[in-house]
Amino acid sequence: MAHYYTLGSIPHKRHTQFRKPDGGLYSEQLFSTEGFSDDYALLYHCHPPTMIIKTEAQVDVSPQIAEEKMLKHRSLEGFKVKPVKDYLQSRVPVLVNSDCHIVLAAPQESMTDYFYKNTDADEMIFVHEGSGIVHTQYGQLPFSYGDYIILPRGTIYQIHFNTPDNRLFIVESFSPLRYPKRYMSKYGQLMEHSPYCERDIRPPQDLQTIDQKGDFLIKAKKKGMLYGLHYGTHPFDVIGWDGCCYPYIFSIHDFEPITGRVHMPPPIHQTFETSTFVVCSFVPRLYDYHPDAIPAPYNHSNIDSDEVLYYVEGEFMSRKHVTKGMITLHPAGIPHGPHPGAVEKSIGAKETKELAVMVDTFRPLMLTKQALEIENGDYVMSWSE
Repeated sequence: MAHYYTLGSIPHKRHTQFRKPDGGLYSEQLFSTEGFSDDYALLYHCHPPTMIIKTEAQVDVSPQIAEEKMLKHRSLEGFKVKPVKDYLQSRVPVLVNSDCHIVLAAPQESMTDYFYKNTDADEMIFVHEGSGIVHTQYGQLPFSYGDYIILPRGTIYQIHFNTPDNRLFIVESFSPLRYPKRYMSKYGQLMEHSPYCERDIRPPQDLQTIDQKGDFLIKAKKKGMLYGLHYGTHPFDVIGWDGCCYPYIFSIHDFEPITGRVHMPPPIHQTFETSTFVVCSFVPRLYDYHPDAIPAPYNHSNIDSDEVLYYVEGEFMSRKHVTKGMITLHPAGIPHGPHPGAVEKSIGAKETKELAVMVDTFRPLMLTKQALEIENGDYVMSWSE
């Protein structure tokens, strides 16, 4: 959940008359999660957000599975995904299961002719390269390198990029994406031991109410199908809103690392969680400071999860031949660890400048056909001395 926030004009009491200057009523919309049993927001529109005037034929955009079952380490060269002008067409799913889709994208152009809404999944968009503004019905979210853009399912948005050079690492989550529970007080505040706090969360700003009628296309994704829905009023006609369910940005550069005398387990890097996977941030930090410490991670078996690492920047002490935008998949069932020579080389090292995003899924991932096109097939043998 995000903390309570409000922007624009709202009535003193919810579900009561809220009148325009001309005497007409603003249209109230409840944006709720898990039915009516969890976080929500109330938005006030100039017009009802229900005025569909035309529909288009649906398009199948579901991932094409190449390998449903596997048991070997994999590596994908993420920057080999080719840039594509259109934002939605640029999105390439590479690793998927019934809980999440991991997607790479290199869009070149801003969204100008349509708006987008993912009705099935929360979206986490990590900005590896590029900058711009995400426009939503809640307001604007300026973003740049290192930002996690968190968009609750059902958020209508347009992304405007500053340049054609953009690289995004996207996770679509079919369960709510939240702060880790162990960081939260029973009343919902991020506690003192959390690696970030509410001050680091950037909510929407500069709410611009666009009171226009016309033909506005929203492309909505549901169950792997993309639907074109034309509305008679602009989706960003919101005069004000409040609540705890809204898009926001958190920068990986604001994640404060937790360190110790000996090597700490991966959960110290946890940044977000769902009921089916976790997201971790590996950031520049001091290494372990016990006199006999081994900074390199120990070999470990993922008994209950598939481990995905997305390499962003810096030197990675435990891996050889790492490239920007590279993805490694270490599936549950077989151990993995530092590459040969990495353990001895790490002894005496004081700090790391690495930057990476990790996704650990509790159910096995499947490779798509697009993933095979950018795979480094030799990676599974890279531990052989």
